[in-house]
Amino acid sequence: MKTVDLFAGCGGLSLGFQNAGFNLVGAFEYWGPAADCYERNFSHPVFRDDLSDVLGAVAKIRPLRPDVIIGGSPCQDFSHAGKRVEDKRAELTEAFARIVAAARPKWFVMENVGRAQKSLAYAASRALLAEAGYGLTEALLDASLCGVPQKRKRFFCIGSLGQEDGFLAERVRASLGGKETSLRDYFGETLGFDYYYRHPRNYDRRAIYSIDEPAPTVRGMNRPVPPGYPGHPKDAKPLDGTVRAMTAPERALVQTFPADFKWIGNKTDVEQMIGNAVPVKLAEFVATALLWHIERSVGARSERRLEAD
Repeated sequence: MKTVDLFAGCGGLSLGFQNAGFNLVGAFEYWGPAADCYERNFSHPVFRDDLSDVLGAVAKIRPLRPDVIIGGSPCQDFSHAGKRVEDKRAELTEAFARIVAAARPKWFVMENVGRAQKSLAYAASRALLAEAGYGLTEALLDASLCGVPQKRKRFFCIGSLGQEDGFLAERVRASLGGKETSLRDYFGETLGFDYYYRHPRNYDRRAIYSIDEPAPTVRGMNRPVPPGYPGHPKDAKPLDGTVRAMTAPERALVQTFPADFKWIGNKTDVEQMIGNAVPVKLAEFVATALLWHIERSVGARSERRLEAD
């Protein structure tokens, strides 16, 4: 399945699909540091184009003849709950839909943060994709139930040309794990620590976690333990000299990138790339479900051709 990744970042979604057996033939990423990192880890071309130029993007995508288009517009596009104002960059979500409708791959996967599902930009995009003839399966997935040792909720819209809505919903539900994946489940004893610090948004929240639970969502910033941290009643243990923040390579492992993935850029950029990425195993989970559908669809068409002959 020839596949193109839009808003590819450093390549978490691409790597997950590649691991599942999809053939990545091109990627689009406008942010230079992420494009540099992607280019270092994949052999196919990376186009550093602004995808708000839909016609320009389609002109480059069509020669690649993709069967599948995947991607997720920047998650900063959407306001937090309770606000009705969406950032202008939310238009990039609609750009994704317009590119898919014009390029007409047989399948697509659109990914974003959970709140994107209720955005005006997604509503407009959904209408465009339905009008273009795609059946849609929409799923809000917890990564910890998809083989990732992290509590991270992400919204996926999966499209298949000519299918009914919900065509993949039952398969996705049936594939979910029965329990959350903890760090110890995923890494065993290889991390070398049992507790770690993750800086909270405010001190009303806990900051010290155990590897016997899923990690909280990996964000695009990483801070050490500050002097005078007051502690929290729900911390997994009191702060002592053994508790520290994870390093960038450790955070990348929690995002289920392989240890040999090459990170290019300054510390701030690398931390941002890691936090922005789709966990590789979450991408692989979705890709495996879609591949199941594709193989069934192709098999059914082959059977109909044989019957016709």
